[in-house]
Amino acid sequence: MAMRKFLNDPEAFVDEMLEGLLLANPGRIRRLADQPRGIVRADEAFQGRVTIGTGGGSGHLPIFVGYLTRGFVDGCAVGNVFASPTSEEMLAVTRAIDGGKGVLYLYGNYGGDRLNFDLAVELASSEGIRVETVLAADDVASAPPRQASRRRGIAGIMFGYKIAGACAASGADLDEVAAVAAHALSNTRSMGVALSSCVLPTVGHSTFELPDGEMEIGMGIHGEPGVRRGALLPADEVVDDLLARILEDLRPPARAELAVLVNGLGATPPEELFILYRHVHQCLTDATYRIRRAFVGEYATSLEMAGASISLLQLDERLVDYLDAEAGQPLTMLG
Repeated sequence: MAMRKFLNDPEAFVDEMLEGLLLANPGRIRRLADQPRGIVRADEAFQGRVTIGTGGGSGHLPIFVGYLTRGFVDGCAVGNVFASPTSEEMLAVTRAIDGGKGVLYLYGNYGGDRLNFDLAVELASSEGIRVETVLAADDVASAPPRQASRRRGIAGIMFGYKIAGACAASGADLDEVAAVAAHALSNTRSMGVALSSCVLPTVGHSTFELPDGEMEIGMGIHGEPGVRRGALLPADEVVDDLLARILEDLRPPARAELAVLVNGLGATPPEELFILYRHVHQCLTDATYRIRRAFVGEYATSLEMAGASISLLQLDERLVDYLDAEAGQPLTMLG
């Protein structure tokens, strides 16, 4: 079957995407002359405050580059589809956003990213730029609690961006921004469900096979195996499964205050996401939890994969103000 995508040269997919994103957001973002896949904010002065850098493979908009907006992230290194950016790209981003107060690296817990970002930390340090790192590892399906350091980062990274960005904007120092981001992400849990595969532009066929009428609980955003495959269940039963696993891992106390994210993976209509959120809201309130903020939409995708994920952030006084702080919308959501 022919690949159904709006493409020119598949090898130019990432660069043409970035060109379009830059043209659609004039004055908001700019690319670096020495590293064209290094993108930084153009609407904010970095001097005198902590800045936040991120990066990762393409194919997941709005993460990573889409969060280059007020109150979120300041710079991003963009990799090929589902592939890490290089250490040189991240170093160039770091130089561009360093305002003299240090840089926080906040990205997903994947091996290639860790390798290249750690090298960028060493190179930046040799130039006198202090960098601290916080990893998003919110996917409860990817490893058991006793091996939580192996977990993947998925849509819950949005909470880390939002809270770290607000903390940095408040004038906090690098140690505090890193501590707040780590605290937020340690209290975030996510889990997803896939209904179909996606197609990498340079490959031209599905990354995995999922028969019609089936779903895979816990599948990763690159097609990593989940925890269970079976017949597609009604929406409420899917929510019951995902929430039970998330709550068992997070273990929020009764009447805890939560932020909720119901995220579409790329090909799920918003109407269906609201059907999912309807039952998430009912289940959480029936269990005496208090929902402070709800986010429903596409916050971390996987090209055209059909499916969704649910993320919960357990809030406390330390996090609430940062979550509620005014911020911009991801670049892909702006008109």
